[in-house]
Amino acid sequence: MAKIIAGLASSHVPAIGAAIDNKQTEDPYWKRVFSGFEKTKEWMAKVNPDVVIGIYNDHASAFSVEIIPTFALGCAAEFPPADEGWGPRPVPIVKGHPKLASHIATSAILDGFDLTIVNKMEVDHGLTVPLNLAFGSPTEWPCPVIPLAVNVVQYPPPTGKRCFDLGRAIRKAVASYPEDLRVVVFGTGGMSHQISGPRAGLINSKFDKSFLDRLTKDPKGLAAMPHLEYMREAGAEGIELVMWHVMRGALDDHVREVYRFYTVPASNTAVGNIILENVGKTGKKPAAKKKAKTANKTAKKGLRKAA
Repeated sequence: MAKIIAGLASSHVPAIGAAIDNKQTEDPYWKRVFSGFEKTKEWMAKVNPDVVIGIYNDHASAFSVEIIPTFALGCAAEFPPADEGWGPRPVPIVKGHPKLASHIATSAILDGFDLTIVNKMEVDHGLTVPLNLAFGSPTEWPCPVIPLAVNVVQYPPPTGKRCFDLGRAIRKAVASYPEDLRVVVFGTGGMSHQISGPRAGLINSKFDKSFLDRLTKDPKGLAAMPHLEYMREAGAEGIELVMWHVMRGALDDHVREVYRFYTVPASNTAVGNIILENVGKTGKKPAAKKKAKTANKTAKKGLRKAA
């Protein structure tokens, strides 16, 4: 049976992609950003998933104001890089996993999620930049990727809770897929930033770091955050963070935080990265529970001695 083993969340700043494409990753401005993702690449190489489900938002590449799906699941065999105004990025074609994608679509739709099924779609920096940050710049992406585009551009975007619940539906779908696959879910976008208007350039590190904390420890409470709070605290484009809830909803209640990275700015954007692994029934127990269990054993031993 297939299973989701971990989730990864990352910003998808387009300028990061430009720095990679123009071989500027060692420049002083960019070195601190890319250095922070070295451990992410090491972790990804070690985990070596069979499939990635990439939650991202399209930037008027595959969709426009003419067609705005709230959730669009890529079920095609491949997804070429989009021309975002200066030609397609020099990255590999994203190879999909049509069988698993179709299974997820069937399961989620029958569970009440009206997904848009997309059989032809170009993907932009929203998906390819996180793939670069996780896998580097290979000649081919090392595993199939199922893209799931979320509308966070045109009002109204889905709520954090709806995204979290979609993650739960994806988890259920993957768990019922008969092939033995190890799946990692990407949540992309953010963190705090605003690219236009009177508050252009806004970055709220306090909010971002609190978001990272709660994503691990209080995901359901965090998912209840209203749209207005994202706008107020994280800027207009900070609403992209609702896509991280899809990733978190696809994981177990208890997860282990493997790695975290945060830096500002990168092209007027706060850059965040977090890796969460499912603990699993046979996995290592969360530290708090393990500590409490040890304390209880010590107390019982003390009572026996006193008796």
